[in-house]
Amino acid sequence: MTAQNPSASGEQVSRATCAIVGGGPAGMVLGLLLARAGVTVTVLEKHADFLRDFRGDTVHPTTLSLLDDLGLIDQFDQLPHSKITTVRLPGSGPNGPIAVNFGHLPLRHPYVAMVPQWDLLNLIAEAARAEPTFTLLTEHEVTDVVREGERIVGVSYQSPQGVGRLIADLTVACDGRWSAVRRAPELPVKDFLVGFDVWWCRLDTQKPIGESLIPRFNSGRVAIGIPRTGYLQVAQLGFKGTDAQVSADGIVAYRANLGRIFPELSTDTESIGSMDEVKHLDVRLDRLRRWYAPGVLCIGDAAHAMSPVGGVGINLAVQDAVATARLLATALKQGRFAQEPALGLLARVQRRRSYPTRVIQALQRFMHRNLIMPALRGRAPRPPRALSSLLRRVPILAAVPAAILGVGPRPERAPAWARR
Repeated sequence: MTAQNPSASGEQVSRATCAIVGGGPAGMVLGLLLARAGVTVTVLEKHADFLRDFRGDTVHPTTLSLLDDLGLIDQFDQLPHSKITTVRLPGSGPNGPIAVNFGHLPLRHPYVAMVPQWDLLNLIAEAARAEPTFTLLTEHEVTDVVREGERIVGVSYQSPQGVGRLIADLTVACDGRWSAVRRAPELPVKDFLVGFDVWWCRLDTQKPIGESLIPRFNSGRVAIGIPRTGYLQVAQLGFKGTDAQVSADGIVAYRANLGRIFPELSTDTESIGSMDEVKHLDVRLDRLRRWYAPGVLCIGDAAHAMSPVGGVGINLAVQDAVATARLLATALKQGRFAQEPALGLLARVQRRRSYPTRVIQALQRFMHRNLIMPALRGRAPRPPRALSSLLRRVPILAAVPAAILGVGPRPERAPAWARR
């Protein structure tokens, strides 16, 4: 990023070849990759750090392979994390047949790593800061875009130092489903109906609990528990539009519900002090019909809001970032975006990534209809005996959902120039 200079209005004005809005997985990976290509890139993150709970924490085999290619896997292995190598058939109990087995796939890292997202982002940020063309600006909240005619040429932001503008050849929105940048060009959106929301909380416990990407069910109650050191991160699912009722029922009812889903932890639910410690997530599922406009590109959740089901959102966003860097780095370095909108290049990113997005969203909608919503209505899933028998007799079949979940329809590889 070039040095800041005050404008006539007193605003600080700076410049970068690429402005990335949002310091989540997509933004940080894209920033690191572009910086390794020699592109001058600035990431703007509205928070002071990455330390926020109740974010996606599943790191799938494709992302682990990317970290390996980038020379970061040894540092990643030092982070506190757990590994999921198999998942049993939903509703089949702890001894049911294995439905997902990453060990059957020829992967360098045949597991899903459960790691706090802030640790992953700090790791990527540290690697990016080693690149001379990379800048991370924290406590910089983007409030609007800067335009020249019909073209977006940067963003306006608010920071502790006041208001400012970052001018860039290309602005990439990685700031999630409520993206301020995504709203500016009024890109058309396709929304899908979602009938449930999620309530997150922290449940302090020293008791061991099995790890799974499959929810637990109990008489119309559904929850997922993500083990941490000394606590469980819990996502409890319920009908959309019931947040006011959940709050009105109060903490006693909330604890009782959790105790029924996790009976082995029922005495630990007292660690949740009040409903202020329970965070509501309005689950959305949508995708932009067009991901770009002159001077701007949306990727990750800014382009396609994902359901938390399957924990694939992070990894899909990271794959978007890898494809974006590979397809755009040379043009950015050559200054093509400074001379023209280069909409054809932006369209290539969407064409590359829209197919896996559609496939994963279709699978999530299937899971919503056939697993989550029936369970919330009190009909816990019971796997067909024929399927259970088939998985026991032909265990290699567990490689198919493992490939869909852990690798995805169109995996991306780190460009040669980014590898270490």
